[in-house]
Amino acid sequence: MILTQEHLELKRTIANFVENEVNPHVDSWEEAGLFPAKALFKKMGDLGLLGISKPVENGGMGLDYTFEMLAAEEFGAIRCGGIPMAIGVQTNMATPAMARFGSDYLRETYLAPAIAGDRVACIGVSEPGAGSDVAAIKTTAIKDGDDYIINGSKMWITNATQADFICLLANTSDEPAHKNKSLIIVPTDTPGISFSEKLNKLGMRSSDTAQIFFDNVRVPQKNRIGSEGSGFVMQMQQFQEERLYVAAMSLKGMEICINDTLTYTLERNAFGKPLIANQSILFRLAELQTEVEALRALTYQACERYSQGEDVTQLASMAKLKSGRLSREVSDACLQYWGGMGFMWDNVVSRFYRDNRLGSIGGGADEIMLGIIGKNMAKALG
Repeated sequence: MILTQEHLELKRTIANFVENEVNPHVDSWEEAGLFPAKALFKKMGDLGLLGISKPVENGGMGLDYTFEMLAAEEFGAIRCGGIPMAIGVQTNMATPAMARFGSDYLRETYLAPAIAGDRVACIGVSEPGAGSDVAAIKTTAIKDGDDYIINGSKMWITNATQADFICLLANTSDEPAHKNKSLIIVPTDTPGISFSEKLNKLGMRSSDTAQIFFDNVRVPQKNRIGSEGSGFVMQMQQFQEERLYVAAMSLKGMEICINDTLTYTLERNAFGKPLIANQSILFRLAELQTEVEALRALTYQACERYSQGEDVTQLASMAKLKSGRLSREVSDACLQYWGGMGFMWDNVVSRFYRDNRLGSIGGGADEIMLGIIGKNMAKALG
């Protein structure tokens, strides 16, 4: 993929934003267990960073998805996983379907403020009994006049405690599981919505996550995205962008682990010489960086094809699978070379070790990615 001057200018803008507005505060936000999404997203909205590939008429830049991918890669330079993940929810998980299929009303009322940074979004798909198995969700939205009455709950919802609206997947009919679901925009201040306490997670500490409960929540049917029953297909399309974002976001985080470890092993002496003088360490770091570059090439290829309108389910699933596994491998290998320092909670490699474990679970577990890849391979053989 050839990067244009526009690509490079966007990369510089985001790199400067991360360096000046985010990374100086990461440690304190991690300790607090929360970053100020509304304040940070507003700054991002003012720079146009929340609507890179969104329609110009709704305040977006209208650029193709390669720009979105480069943005995700630069957000990966944030020295934790929780904040770039939360940004991705806003830009690539909770809003793509609304931008593509939403009515003028939805795009004006919810998408435009999300792009401007005036509203925080979350995506409501997973449930206590339905994670990767999206077809198994139980939350219902039953018609009542011009409204839907929503009952059920959603689990593991990123941005939940700070969100202004939910892009909710719910069952809206008795049709088969792949034809009975709709995506509905639900404001979080609607009566009948309640939240659990912020969940105490292994990693992604600065990103707020909670369970959401719906008890006879009434929303107008005009809040539905597209036609009734098309929600499952729309969500599968949103998953493509989510998985590409996750893969792109992981690249810089892995490079932080590798580069910080390289610096440490250059400075740390053992048995009268720097650790890096051990060829096994140097070679291992070289292998890991090579793997990161291979993942970058795969991700770039998938994103370029996606921007050209191709179905990249296979490549996106491969990139998501590889990024989750490689992120675990890189952080684990690098942590080893820090010795006892690597076992300290505030070490950045230790932080990525905890954060990166989610990469093989969220957005479709490794096993789901393998299933998609394998089925597509079998289909190709006829």
